[in-house]
Amino acid sequence: MTAAAPIQAKRKRAPSRRSLETRGRILDSAERLFAQGGFDGTSMRDIAGSAGVPVALVNFHGGAKEDLFAVVVARRADILAQRRVEALKTAKAGETAPDLRAVLSCFVRPYLDLAETGGPQWTAYARLIAHVSADERWRPISERCFDPTVEIFMQELAALLPAAQPRHIAGAFVFSISAMLSLATSRWRIEAMAGQLPGSSPSFGEWADFLLDFCEGGFRAALARESA
Repeated sequence: MTAAAPIQAKRKRAPSRRSLETRGRILDSAERLFAQGGFDGTSMRDIAGSAGVPVALVNFHGGAKEDLFAVVVARRADILAQRRVEALKTAKAGETAPDLRAVLSCFVRPYLDLAETGGPQWTAYARLIAHVSADERWRPISERCFDPTVEIFMQELAALLPAAQPRHIAGAFVFSISAMLSLATSRWRIEAMAGQLPGSSPSFGEWADFLLDFCEGGFRAALARESA
């Protein structure tokens, strides 16, 4: 009786460069189209056409439409979360504890920096976040992708504003985030309302201090009565 031959564990091959490029193209196309038309206004066929691939490849790389949407949201969320947490750690490691403006800056500036230097996909991502935030059916995505970082910043804000009710801090924080997303997606509207030529609006970096003035001022004005 011969000895049984050892079973060789099958090694999973790493994706080829071509496969990774195709996946990236599909996810970029899905991100742009979901940002423009929302989940309901975008079809898998639309995404396939934009990416220049068969629909079957979109399913292969992203799964069902709901799964693809979640993958697209999560893809940049990890990068953004890491930068925000690192900014906060750096601020807390300084000689003085970060104040309200500094904490808000640690949340806002990492996104504005990415929107400034990371290409148009990061602007599309702001529109995508707005879609997720506006529709409660995506609450599980928000809880998974954004809430862990939000909880860290909520704790910092609560420590700085001990007299404020949590729901008021949360409200002021959401309004601040909405202002950040509006800056990312609606500079053209600012230009139009100000009577400026298209493309004449300052860069994200130049807008950052103005946005932080707005957010900090809103926090302080809205919560002033609670600390009185």
